[in-house]
Amino acid sequence: MAQIMAGDIRKGTTFEYKSGVYTVTEFQHVKPGKGAAFVRTTLKNVVTGQVLSDETFNPSTKLETAQVETKKMTYSYFDGEFYVFVDDEWNETRLNHDQVADALRYIRENDIVTVRFLYDSAFSVEPENFVELKVIEAEPGVKGNTATNVTKAAKVETGAVFQVPMFVNEGDTIRIDTRTGEYMSRV
Repeated sequence: MAQIMAGDIRKGTTFEYKSGVYTVTEFQHVKPGKGAAFVRTTLKNVVTGQVLSDETFNPSTKLETAQVETKKMTYSYFDGEFYVFVDDEWNETRLNHDQVADALRYIRENDIVTVRFLYDSAFSVEPENFVELKVIEAEPGVKGNTATNVTKAAKVETGAVFQVPMFVNEGDTIRIDTRTGEYMSRV
């Protein structure tokens, strides 16, 4: 196993810690006037999603790195219990609802996603950064009510509900930023 010094960690670094695998979501190198320097971090468990805030390390502490692999896969179908994803060679990966719950707002069958693996075991699904989804339910816009900061709820084909501008109507296709869950534009 490769090691990394705590003083070299950056956002996105993944390592084994407290019998789990964590990725750094925030870090700060602190050099107080008195005392030794240290690294303050916020860590997220890559499997469970648990967040550890204000974890501190001596910069010379050695940490065991963990290799998280990613693979582009296609969401194939839901079999009633598992969500099935296939790669280019038709290898199937089955994930339960908890592992894909966040991504389900944005993905439909045959959409390309990124599946994350730790030690050859899949643990999460990430949709593309931007997705285009068809609006299936939306209150009609009122003529003259076109202020740019006024929004309404719109339900898309995945069943998720997003806040959209008043001019978006049922049947429109909209672009959503999956990292923030915000409406970007009408397509």
